Amino acid sequence: MALKYGVLVGRPIARKLGQLNSPHYQIHIVDQTTDYRIAINVRSQDNSDLMYFLNEDFKHHITEELAKLPPGFHALERAPGGLALDFIRGNLFDRDQMRALPAVIPGPDNDLDDEIDKYVQRAMGDETALVYAFGDRWGPEENKKDAYFGFLPGNGIHDIHMNQGNPPNNHAQDNGVYQDGALLLHFPQGSGVAVERWIAIFLKFQTQAWHTDDTTGNVLEGGEEKPAVPHEPELPGGTTNVPDAGTSQPGPHEPDGQVRIISALVNPVGADQGLEKITLLNAINTVIDLTGWRLGDKNKNWMPLNGALAPGETKQVAVVDPVQLSNKGGIITLLNANGLKVDGVSYTSAQAQDEGVSIVF
Repeated sequence: MALKYGVLVGRPIARKLGQLNSPHYQIHIVDQTTDYRIAINVRSQDNSDLMYFLNEDFKHHITEELAKLPPGFHALERAPGGLALDFIRGNLFDRDQMRALPAVIPGPDNDLDDEIDKYVQRAMGDETALVYAFGDRWGPEENKKDAYFGFLPGNGIHDIHMNQGNPPNNHAQDNGVYQDGALLLHFPQGSGVAVERWIAIFLKFQTQAWHTDDTTGNVLEGGEEKPAVPHEPELPGGTTNVPDAGTSQPGPHEPDGQVRIISALVNPVGADQGLEKITLLNAINTVIDLTGWRLGDKNKNWMPLNGALAPGETKQVAVVDPVQLSNKGGIITLLNANGLKVDGVSYTSAQAQDEGVSIVF
């Protein structure tokens, strides 16, 4: 079932916390003429905790284009190089930063409801802040009031989470690439913040795999997700104070992080062609043969790699056609010989402005 995928932009004016019998956090959002509801999963149907990552200072080249969108719903082409989100291919965050968090538990600032609500309420109190919700559009439902906020007609967006990598027996019909959901909040400069800020919330179910087919979004063999494992809360002053939180680690056959992209010279002095460079690091304790590996840009142009990397060794690679590292911002993705993602980074136009200066990731 194809999603009616896009991004909804508007002002948040009300919200309802998720409940044990209704595992969604609800936001009432408006543009100039229309009311919408954003329904955000805070617990899965099997009652397992969602994986989430919240970035309080999200920097990615897509935010510059997002800021140009007027309020309302915007259908998005599910393809690279545009505004469509893909957790795997878009290099939006490091998967190791995701952790499991309970939906609703007693006490303040200790569950997923609280994490989302903290920033939504901040946006509600700032008349210049906007919400950007990526997901699946529904409605308008003529002659049917919204079940939570009572506006007519019912109208909104859901699936504000990863929408690929579902196992064959669980929502596999919703799998696809460049159609992942997320919640972004934009606070322009001067709106109670010293500098412009984007806050991003990314969610996925523990059953969803990280390595997926490049066309269908279905699980690749060997790419099944390893369930989150509990970990001890950090000491006072740390970022984690949730006893039930857990982290998701790559499975034993997954290549994530074996080689890291540690820097890129995106804007060399003079003409870029032939002078752009990417530096790789072997982060494991065995020699890695790079035969069949590839580096790609935001438009999914690819260049082959060769040679080998000894443990701890770095290798500077010259960028060749058709790969292009745009000075307007972009991404760099590293795939192994099996086509599985090993690492990925992103950079903004601001980071690429200084000639001859490498961007360190």
